[in-house]
Amino acid sequence: MTPPLHFTSQLAVNVLDAQSLLAAFGVLGVGVVLFAETGLLIGFFLPGDSLLFTAGLLCTGVADRPVKLSLAPLLVVAAVGALAGAQCGYMIGRKAGGALISRSRSPRLHEGVKRAEELLERYGYAKAVVLARFIPVVRTVLNPIAGALEVPARTFTLWQVIGGLVWSLGITLAGYALGSSIPNVDHYLLPLVALIVVVSLSPLLLEFLRSRRAAKPKEGRR
Repeated sequence: MTPPLHFTSQLAVNVLDAQSLLAAFGVLGVGVVLFAETGLLIGFFLPGDSLLFTAGLLCTGVADRPVKLSLAPLLVVAAVGALAGAQCGYMIGRKAGGALISRSRSPRLHEGVKRAEELLERYGYAKAVVLARFIPVVRTVLNPIAGALEVPARTFTLWQVIGGLVWSLGITLAGYALGSSIPNVDHYLLPLVALIVVVSLSPLLLEFLRSRRAAKPKEGRR
């Protein structure tokens, strides 16, 4: 018996490609991917930034686009996936500590752990939790690390909600705004996604530059 076409497309989905994920699973897939990327260590490779941006772009209603999404449900699902995922990652960290991270053999994951620890040490809990949302891999590992380091639950929850909403809704709405204002913007999707990744790293770059400027006067006094 030949399987239905929709089921076949789900089996053939490329989890690293935002358009493939959206074509197979639609809005629900956005919530699942964001939950996995921010809450489960195995999701560190998933394309959160590009998925949000592409999903927002596909909500603009252009008739010739193969995938059409509705903006309001997308915003709700994206926010729920991002917030629930981070809270789940934090709880896993509180219960399992660093055991799950130490078992992983992925160099990329361990590099993300190192950067997450540096963020927490340099910027404090609130700023680090918000900044981590905009850094691939770090937004996956910082949540369990925060739990393992016993960051106060109220502090973590407050700032992960703020950062999660700014990240998930902001990037989605950016894609929607651009798709609404520029004809055939999906023809330039790859360079736009690259730009989104660069922009998502800008908060960390700005904080780094500020810390360098603040350190120079101290070095001059020695």
